[in-house]
Amino acid sequence: MGEEKQTDIKQLKSPINKEIMNIAWPVLIELVLSSLFGMINMMMLGNIADHAYAAAAVSAVGVTNQPLFLGLSVVQALNIGGTALIARYFGAGKHDRMENVMKHVMIISMILSAPLALAAFVYSDQIMTFMGAQPDTVEVGRLYFRIICISYLLQSFNFSISGSLRGIGETQIPMGVNLRANFLNVGGNALLIYGLFGVPAFGIEGAAISTVVANTVACFLLIRYLRSGKSKLNFSFAHPFHFSMKTMKSLAKIGLPSALEQLVLRSGMILFIQIVSGLGTVVFAAHNIGMNILTLSFTLGQAFGIAASSLVGRALGAGDANLAEKYASRTAKIGSLWGAIIGVAFFFGAEYIVSFYSSDPEIIRNAAIAIRVAAITQPFQSHQLIVAGSLRGAGDTIFPLISTFLGILIIRVAAATFFVQVLGLGILGAWLAVMLDQIIRWFLIAMRFQSGKWKKMKLA
Repeated sequence: MGEEKQTDIKQLKSPINKEIMNIAWPVLIELVLSSLFGMINMMMLGNIADHAYAAAAVSAVGVTNQPLFLGLSVVQALNIGGTALIARYFGAGKHDRMENVMKHVMIISMILSAPLALAAFVYSDQIMTFMGAQPDTVEVGRLYFRIICISYLLQSFNFSISGSLRGIGETQIPMGVNLRANFLNVGGNALLIYGLFGVPAFGIEGAAISTVVANTVACFLLIRYLRSGKSKLNFSFAHPFHFSMKTMKSLAKIGLPSALEQLVLRSGMILFIQIVSGLGTVVFAAHNIGMNILTLSFTLGQAFGIAASSLVGRALGAGDANLAEKYASRTAKIGSLWGAIIGVAFFFGAEYIVSFYSSDPEIIRNAAIAIRVAAITQPFQSHQLIVAGSLRGAGDTIFPLISTFLGILIIRVAAATFFVQVLGLGILGAWLAVMLDQIIRWFLIAMRFQSGKWKKMKLA
């Protein structure tokens, strides 16, 4: 027993664990607090005095989030390519190539984002109706959707910078910038949603205006840091941009499967939401609260997945596949343990957590059902997200696409249709479908990692 304890302590203090935590903890804090701020924003809308307006506002945010997340996911997929490529160049000591890669990602992000934002602005009503929104939700959410499209453009640009910095392990800067922006966003929401200190109460539109301002500030701060010369990633607008077909091919090799994966993921989510939204505004509001809380648990897997991606990419860039495997395995173990702890907290604290969002007993009852099902899924979800991050860091993005296609677009949608529309299980059936999807994806991703094929991926 004494020897086992000593081994555990050594592992805890090992250089690998320190490297993992040095990259993961700023990302984790950033993502957790961003999720908490998002939760607070949802709580603010859910606690507007007019219960009918509040339910429609919460539903409107849930409905509009999915098409916007679809657009952001395409940009994030491109960033995965940029992160992996920059990590490889950083590990191989080819620092002079990193700036041009980042500029490719910045430019392509904006080329992809602008048409999507314009389409969402012009066809806001049609998109919300297609998503299954009730007429009251469309009416309340129309202007919110149009304003938030501006924020989407800024957020896309910010993602390209943050993704590049994470490739070289500089995760504390995006954390600091996003924390400041989110504090500003929450303060602005309180001011503009409720109309404090003599400011008119804008309701849901106030939340959108506050988000645009916050993302504008974040954009300014990120650019200022890049131009300060403090980063290992050199950047200057004065340095000429050199278009490189080789860079484009490398980004496409990693980014296109990731983009398709995100398109599949969001398409599946849209179909899933159409099924759940048919249960009525109150149940759909409860579902959105459940998803909002679930986002907090996703951040754990995402943070350690980003750390694994950066470390695996750098190790493979340095030609050390064994070290890459150690990084991946250790990161997955740490993340899964914390996932289990979060699951316990969710299961036993469900009603208490939901009560912060709404005082409506029907919403609390339905959302608590969703959270308890999600609690059981936590260890599988965390492990799957982290190992998938390791595969992406190696450039192995095809298999995460396959697992997402099978899990979300087939298993989740089919199971939700059966559980909700055939068996009539309501919100319980919808979330059982989520659990089934996560477990199947966990199994597929774990099998791919065990095969070791990801170690042989060539990026550039």
